[in-house]
Amino acid sequence: MKKTPKLSVQLWSVKDAINQDFNGTLKTLSNMGFDGVEFAGELGSYANDAKALKLFLDSIDLKASGAHVSFEQLDQDNFQKTVDFYHQLQVDTLIIGLDDRSWHPQGIEEVVKLLNQLDTKLEPYNIKTGFHNHEHEFDNFKGTTYWDYLAMNTKDSVVLQQDVGWTTYAGKDAVEYVYKYPNRSFTTHYRVCIPEGVKGKQPIIGRDTIDWLRLLKANINVGGTKWIVVEQDVYPNGMSSLAAVALSKNGLEQYIDKL
Repeated sequence: MKKTPKLSVQLWSVKDAINQDFNGTLKTLSNMGFDGVEFAGELGSYANDAKALKLFLDSIDLKASGAHVSFEQLDQDNFQKTVDFYHQLQVDTLIIGLDDRSWHPQGIEEVVKLLNQLDTKLEPYNIKTGFHNHEHEFDNFKGTTYWDYLAMNTKDSVVLQQDVGWTTYAGKDAVEYVYKYPNRSFTTHYRVCIPEGVKGKQPIIGRDTIDWLRLLKANINVGGTKWIVVEQDVYPNGMSSLAAVALSKNGLEQYIDKL
């Protein structure tokens, strides 16, 4: 068994708390035992001061595991500003979080082209690029799926950041995709999305339908996974976003303990 990946949390999970108290929320996540956070646009008072943000993260023992960005943030006009900011944070993965061209017959070609170009352009900074799936990327396309087409037509160094919740919601096997494209799951989103018609389950890791232990083993032994990123976008029974994140992290750690 190879080394267990570090645990991060996608900050979109706690966007309400982040907007109210950026520093306090990150401190709470650190106290929960997370090793890192994945940024998703909101930077609090640090939007123009990466150095100060890095010092704050260091002070609370958190790493920046990566960031979700758009193609626009990495276009010709914005590339240097965006890369300089995240390079100062020592971010080594910039993931395109969403682009609806990725499930359209003409758009997917442009997405593939842009990812390959960015992979080359970011290499001197030791930063990877990649793409994050939603359910639509598993629609049929050219005898396969859009996600498979993207994977097969981008360079092996382009990260396939699988959102396990959306993969399973689309009726696909998340573990199968780790094996299908080995060493490309540099970061993986552990998120629950309950399939339609399923009763008696909750969108909390460990209270759902996913075989997390099997997935962990695949990520560790085949996926080349450095970071497991907990994402929580549903908060059952009126609980707070932070409380739901804590429950999912606790559920995940029970599977990690079984490795």
